[in-house]
Amino acid sequence: MRGTPYPTLGELLRRARATVAARPGALRLRAVGTSRAGRPLWLLSAGHGPRHILTVAGAHANEPVGGVTSLSLAERFAREPALLQESGCTWNFLLCLDPDGASLAGRWLTGRPGEGLPGEGRAAEASPTLRGYYRRFYRPAFAAQPEFPPVASDPRPVMPESEALVRLIDELRPVVQFSLHGVEVGGSFLQLTRALPGAAAAYRRIAADLGIPLEHRPFDGMGWLAESPGVLVLPDSSPTEERDPSGFTSQATWLYAMRHGTVSAVVEAPFWSVAGVSDPRSVAEPRREVAEASEILLGRAKQLEAVVGELGPRAPETPEEIAHFTAARELMDIGPGVVDTWNSAELATTVGNAVSLGVAARRIPLRAAAMMRQALGGAPALDTLVEAWARELASTFDARWVPVADQTELQIRTMLALARALV
Repeated sequence: MRGTPYPTLGELLRRARATVAARPGALRLRAVGTSRAGRPLWLLSAGHGPRHILTVAGAHANEPVGGVTSLSLAERFAREPALLQESGCTWNFLLCLDPDGASLAGRWLTGRPGEGLPGEGRAAEASPTLRGYYRRFYRPAFAAQPEFPPVASDPRPVMPESEALVRLIDELRPVVQFSLHGVEVGGSFLQLTRALPGAAAAYRRIAADLGIPLEHRPFDGMGWLAESPGVLVLPDSSPTEERDPSGFTSQATWLYAMRHGTVSAVVEAPFWSVAGVSDPRSVAEPRREVAEASEILLGRAKQLEAVVGELGPRAPETPEEIAHFTAARELMDIGPGVVDTWNSAELATTVGNAVSLGVAARRIPLRAAAMMRQALGGAPALDTLVEAWARELASTFDARWVPVADQTELQIRTMLALARALV
């Protein structure tokens, strides 16, 4: 339904319970673990087949699209059980992997009037603004993202959310594991741990039908092979570890599942689309494009550092402020490492890739400023910076809001197409 906004975490669970109660034989809901703060991790299952499919939503706190996608598809299975019976599969939906993070990030869903946010009127979906989105932005530091538990040599303990997901993977041994993500500004893309015949063509058709641009060469997954525009495949020789710009090394749960023969598929849907990311034309001077993006990233990080310094010493006090501060501080420090990565890779060879780099160069410091603003009590100087950068990001790339119904339809159709190819 085109007017449906993202559900909050509480709304997601209430809707899941109501759906199970209405169709108790078709759907089942159970807790498969708890978060660090003691919140249950809920698994919604449809069908009774011996083989399993697993969908993981809410791995990143600022990406609520996966939850509504999961619930929408589960409700469809309840209405049309033949869809699953043909495959002989049970389809399992982990509704939110990081409920603690989502409880902080979800505040932008219930913004005050005048901020251009969903929640101002639930009858129909308002077109949100990037300004409103970032005023309440939260995304945990890299080491606090449960889809990426630390490697065995890391002294940090594994989060209970990560342990719950790994146990679930071992229990289900899924044929395919879907990880549903959203990107603030840009295009859609698909990451696969194994090439699937026909998957890329099907995915491109789905995106084209919905008018959603594909990232020509996504900034994420730079070590992966670009099978076609918008589709990345894990190289056979790829290591089983992932290293992020902060230096944190993890055993990604996408890769962990491969021990069971599972194919993992990461499906990204944009909240605001940018048509330019799909432009395949060659760039005359790729190095200049990388240099300009690097200058923006490092320059804005330096500008943010100066603004924070002018505010004087003020330590975050509450757990929420500390979480925002930790994540913001990390993003303020990763600029040189990100630039080194950009310079060592063959990037910005197309217009689309140059646009993606330009978005990333602005998004990283904007995320940092948004979270530092909340960590330091909403300082006016930081508020001004967030508003200016959010407006500039939207106007520079002509970012267009993608209706939630289209975001979820992209993910649903992609999952169904890949599941058919595998089972």
